[in-house]
Amino acid sequence: MMETERLAHRKFTLEDLPKLIELRSDEAVIRHLGGRSLQNPENIEKRLHFYIECYEKYGFGMCALVWKPTGEMIGWSGLQPLENTGETEVGYGMIKEFWGKGIGCETAKGWLEYGFGKASLERIVAVAAPENTASWRIMEKLGMRREKTETFYGMECFFYAIAENEFAKSKNL
Repeated sequence: MMETERLAHRKFTLEDLPKLIELRSDEAVIRHLGGRSLQNPENIEKRLHFYIECYEKYGFGMCALVWKPTGEMIGWSGLQPLENTGETEVGYGMIKEFWGKGIGCETAKGWLEYGFGKASLERIVAVAAPENTASWRIMEKLGMRREKTETFYGMECFFYAIAENEFAKSKNL
């Protein structure tokens, strides 16, 4: 679906459910995703169905994040509607072995380029828990600006946004 230098992104299938549950079982990974109450097998299965429905409805959705050198699925990333806002959100998450390697920035930048270039979006947003410093620093590095603090996914989040014309000006990343 979308590729970057080190990452491939492919549509999820129902066969990915066991791996997605595995990826979302580490407490360090899910602490910024609403914790165990949201990241349990039943909710992850519902979320997977939502991701798949997004492809049909919008032409994009959250995808399996694949590390090209090994072909291993290391997380998820993509574009999706943000809860009852009418906005399109860029999101990403990965197993902790891949933290601190620039992957979050690489995948988010790729999705911003895809969203503005191929999906013709005018604006893209992102949310992160205030304590998830690494995630909101990526948003700021990509030129997104913090607009407010609001509740999403059952937790308080910083809400960031960028318009297509702002992203075009900041592409010297």
